[in-house]
Amino acid sequence: MNKLYPSAEAALDGLLKDGLLIASGGFGLCGIPERLLDAVRDSGVKDLTFASNNAGIDNEGIGKLLRTKQVKKMISSYVGENKEFERQFLSGELEVEFCPQGTLAERMRAGGAGIPGFYTKTGVGTQIAEGKETKVFPDPNGAEQEYVLERGIFADLALVKAWKADESGNVVFRKTARNFNVPAATCGKVCIVEVEEIVPTGSLDPDHIHLPGVYVQRLVLGAPYDKKIEFVTTRERESA
Repeated sequence: MNKLYPSAEAALDGLLKDGLLIASGGFGLCGIPERLLDAVRDSGVKDLTFASNNAGIDNEGIGKLLRTKQVKKMISSYVGENKEFERQFLSGELEVEFCPQGTLAERMRAGGAGIPGFYTKTGVGTQIAEGKETKVFPDPNGAEQEYVLERGIFADLALVKAWKADESGNVVFRKTARNFNVPAATCGKVCIVEVEEIVPTGSLDPDHIHLPGVYVQRLVLGAPYDKKIEFVTTRERESA
């Protein structure tokens, strides 16, 4: 099975339509599938729902699609430094489903494992639990505790950024850029990974692979990338 595509646009061919649920990896500007997100924007599809930790920042990552009003709903744990995300949410233009960060990661992981729902104590007694089923279970110490039911995320499409992959789709992430990319990849019906480097099959140490190729349907080489910094912090130069 040939998983290599010449461009992000080619990798998305035949998959995009209005109203998709897309799981997108990344945290702030770290590990975001920027080439794929640009291609989604350029395709003109609309009414999209994104499951992603946040939406990047203004004019970067999912923030670009917010600017063009192609996103109908965000399932996120953090608005972050994206002022357009904040503005659309407060004005009622954008539907937002806030989800605790660990719960969001587990909802994606559960979807990837075929688990439709799970119980967690996170969010019990808060707005997070409103309208959701709750149930009492004994905790590890045997005390009865209330838990809330959270549903797994089953995305139509997963967009992922990685450091390196072989031609079979086995993927390696670099340090914190792994973040939400692995659970996002597993919960999509189709997973597309953009990478900085593609190597021949068999080149990667099996013990170093973070995402097996069985989860990956399409690959695209996204390099070269510009290193974007969310907050530039400097100090005054010390006098000689």
